[in-house]
Amino acid sequence: MSDLPILGAALNVNALETHRRLMLDKHRDLELQDFWPAEVLNGDWTPLVERAKSLLDGHEGRVGIHGPFWGFNIDSVDVDVRQVVRKRLLQGLDVCEALGATHMVVHSPYSTWDYNNLDNFENARERKVELCHLTMKDAVRRAEDIGCELVIENIEDKDPHARVKLAESFDSPAVKVSIDTGHAHYAHGSTGAPPVDYYVKAAGNALRHIHLQDADGYADRHWTLGEGTINWHAVFDALAKLDSNPRLIIELRDHAGLPASIANMAALGLAQ
Repeated sequence: MSDLPILGAALNVNALETHRRLMLDKHRDLELQDFWPAEVLNGDWTPLVERAKSLLDGHEGRVGIHGPFWGFNIDSVDVDVRQVVRKRLLQGLDVCEALGATHMVVHSPYSTWDYNNLDNFENARERKVELCHLTMKDAVRRAEDIGCELVIENIEDKDPHARVKLAESFDSPAVKVSIDTGHAHYAHGSTGAPPVDYYVKAAGNALRHIHLQDADGYADRHWTLGEGTINWHAVFDALAKLDSNPRLIIELRDHAGLPASIANMAALGLAQ
C-alpha cells in the first residue's frame, strides 16, 4: 500500500476544515476552489487565504488553486475581452503567491467544433495558439517569477494532443498539462474521443495535474470514484509510466464522497 500513489483533493476552505484530518494524514495534495469567481478576485480575498493557511498548518503536500474560467476563453479574438482574461489570470496568480500555491488550473480553449473545423480554415491552428499567447503571455511570466505552474485542463477537447502542443508552444516550465478524467470520459462517450487513458498517454511527462472524477460518458458528473464507468485500472496503469509526478486531485460534486473515493481506489489496489 505504501508504494501506491497518494490521492489529493479539490476543496473549498469550508470543506478543507471538514476534511482537514484526512488531508493531513498523508499530506495529500490540495487544490483550493474558492478563488475562481470574479466577485472573489475583485474583492478582499486576504482573509480567505489566511484561513486556508491556518488550516494547512502542518500540511506538507502541494497546494494549488483552480484559476478563473467562468465566462471567457483564453483564445478570445476580441482585444478587450483578452484584457479582462489577462486581468483575471493575474489576479489568480496574486492569490497563488499569497497562498504559496504552486499550480493554477486554466481551462483549455479547444472544443468539439474545433476538432471538426480547425483544418477547414487556413492557419486556424496556428491562429488559435497565437491568440492564447496574446492572452497568457503576462500570466506565464508572472507564474515563472513565483514558481507556479499553469496547468491547462481539457474541457470539451476531443483531440487529446492539441492542448499538449499548446502547452509546449510556450516553451516555459510554468505551462504544463492537466487532465480531467470526467471531461475526457464525456468526450469519449459523447463525441467519439479516445478513452481516458489515451489522454494520459498523449500528455506524457507534460502531465503535472489531474482531476479525478467518475462519470458515465454522457455528462460532467463529478461522481465518487468507482461509481461511474471509467476504467480506473487503465488510467492508473498509464499514470504509473510517467516520471512527472502529477498531482492526483479528486474533484467531486459532493465533498462527502472524498473518503469513499479514496477507499474505492485503495480496494482496487490503485492508490491510497
